[in-house]
Amino acid sequence: MGTWDGLLTGLAFALQPGVLVYCLLGVLLGTFVGVLPGIGAMAAISLLLPITYYISAEAALIMLAGVYYGAQYGGAVASILMRLPGTPQSAVTALDGYPMARDGRAGPALFAAMVSSFAGSIIGIVVLVMLAGWLSRAAVAFGAADYAAMMVLGLVAASTIGSARPAKGFAMIVLGMLLGCIGTDVNSGAMRYTFGQTELLDGVNLVALAMGLFGVAEVIGNVRDPERQAVTGRISFRQMAPTRDDLSRMLFPTLRGSGMGSFFGALPGTGSTLSSFLSYAMERRIARRPERFGQGAIEGVAGPEAANNSAAITAFVPTLTLGIPGDPIMALMLGALVIHGVQPGPMMLDARPEMFWGLVASFGIGNLLLLVLNLPLIGIWVSLLRLPFRWLYPAILIFICLGVYSVRGLTYDIVAVAAIGLAGHLLALARFSPALLLLGFVLGPLIETNLRRALLISRGDPMVFLERPISAAFVAAIAGLLILSAAQAVRRRRKEAPGA
Repeated sequence: MGTWDGLLTGLAFALQPGVLVYCLLGVLLGTFVGVLPGIGAMAAISLLLPITYYISAEAALIMLAGVYYGAQYGGAVASILMRLPGTPQSAVTALDGYPMARDGRAGPALFAAMVSSFAGSIIGIVVLVMLAGWLSRAAVAFGAADYAAMMVLGLVAASTIGSARPAKGFAMIVLGMLLGCIGTDVNSGAMRYTFGQTELLDGVNLVALAMGLFGVAEVIGNVRDPERQAVTGRISFRQMAPTRDDLSRMLFPTLRGSGMGSFFGALPGTGSTLSSFLSYAMERRIARRPERFGQGAIEGVAGPEAANNSAAITAFVPTLTLGIPGDPIMALMLGALVIHGVQPGPMMLDARPEMFWGLVASFGIGNLLLLVLNLPLIGIWVSLLRLPFRWLYPAILIFICLGVYSVRGLTYDIVAVAAIGLAGHLLALARFSPALLLLGFVLGPLIETNLRRALLISRGDPMVFLERPISAAFVAAIAGLLILSAAQAVRRRRKEAPGA
């Protein structure tokens, strides 16, 4: 199926009334959780995973994807109005968005965030369509050794790129991989790390792990937060109109941010957070007056917002065409597909074209819905920011318990999600990344399967990873990242030594 035929097929599927309802539900819920600080797309997708058991795989993926990129839009609202990022990706937006709101220009800041997000998403969709077919054809040449090396590269990149403490990232990756080993060994049938608990024969429940790490842990971490108030009152549609100077300053940062986000989003292990920060750094470096940044420069809003939204779209490239999640949210998407018996990979475009192209078409429809709905609904989102958090958290905990129990009907899972949530909170206090743990948990069993397969084919010879050109290139990249990370750690210690 050609690209245009695929797009037409996907558009016809995405425009079905039932699918449109799930798309609309996803983007609205995503915007809602993005606006409210402390919840985020990860917790929302974790809560929705049990619901996906009762709908088709295509509708489930479209709804979860809508939550993901919808949260990018909503996260900018809390960042601009309260200096409290609704999502990690929108943290950099607060640097200039909040000063604009404090100076009475919250309307233009919100307008810049929404329009730049839409432009970045559209450019990301174009890149996704261009790269998907090429990657799918190229991935047919991949063997088991290549897949294993590529997944390890993704984990190493996720724990080192942009990380101030790579060792903590590695620790979380390894812990996640160890948790992935719990259960029945597929090859031998042996019980591994179950400690006599029959509930662990199928392994740790992905839904319970995700809800505990990103739902319960967030509730524990934010339950003592003081009540927050936005810096602005009612915002009318007329107040959002930007000046001609604002529009001219937005254009090129939006294009540059979209290009940067599209590139980094398609790389496993980087994601939209890194893209938004790099976009902000680039805009500040090339600006004629860099001192404006941090004081209310609209370029500091447009560039990062375009970057994180384009990266959110292109992050589906390695997930769907290679079966490699680029970030923890994509790992949840991969888990949702596996739950429905769908195996992402190079054959997905041929085996499930309606799913792939329907998802691509839903990106365009969903982002258009977000643009049309969010601009008039800004006043409602501002009102939601005044909702006391003490009303939200009990409801979140109830939904978590219901969602976990609905998967297997076991009270054991409710106890497990509580324990996982407490552990996740303690890890966050120690500045460990629970997101990397989830990434290791999802990729660990896949690495083990491909590693065993590669060694069986090579009759136990580990040199197969260096003899194949593709896997050898990945191994070289892994070694380069490790050396670079070690060099940065040594350099950081030398800088800290005089102060100590």
